[in-house]
Amino acid sequence: MAYKIFANGNPLQASELNVNLMQQAIAVFTDATARDAAISVPVNGQFAYLTGTSNLTKYTGAAWGDAIEISDLASLVVDATTARTLTSADSGKTIQFTSGSAVTITVDASTDIPVGGRVDILADGAGAVTVTASTATVAAAETSTTSGSFTIGAQYSAATLLCVATDTYRLIGNVAVV
Repeated sequence: MAYKIFANGNPLQASELNVNLMQQAIAVFTDATARDAAISVPVNGQFAYLTGTSNLTKYTGAAWGDAIEISDLASLVVDATTARTLTSADSGKTIQFTSGSAVTITVDASTDIPVGGRVDILADGAGAVTVTASTATVAAAETSTTSGSFTIGAQYSAATLLCVATDTYRLIGNVAVV
């Protein structure tokens, strides 16, 4: 498709309607290279569809990015270990703890979940699941701590760890202070 910028007084032929008018509402390109060559000066909020990857992109004012974030279908992680320190890679995931022994989940300054990010925690094993704060602030059950712990209820209970600021989290769900 040829990208066309319309100006007052330019004629619009009927044959140009589909290619230059309809497809400019959401421009269609085979890939990012073709998009960037055709749209050399994108506008904040402009969309482009890439047919090669079936990806809808949006210009943010600084760069092209995904217009719609789709959750990773493989976001359920089964963990049978008894100790895990959360990391930024866990953001947006549901972690199903299945150990028959006690499990300790550590949230510390290296956890680095982005603000607004969350981790869902399922206590599906017979062992108690404890979330421990270590140099990061975790608040839950009317308590805020940088060195304390919380338990997630009995087997089949759940909680969500939500990052509200850098190194600051809320633990929401069936939790109690240890």
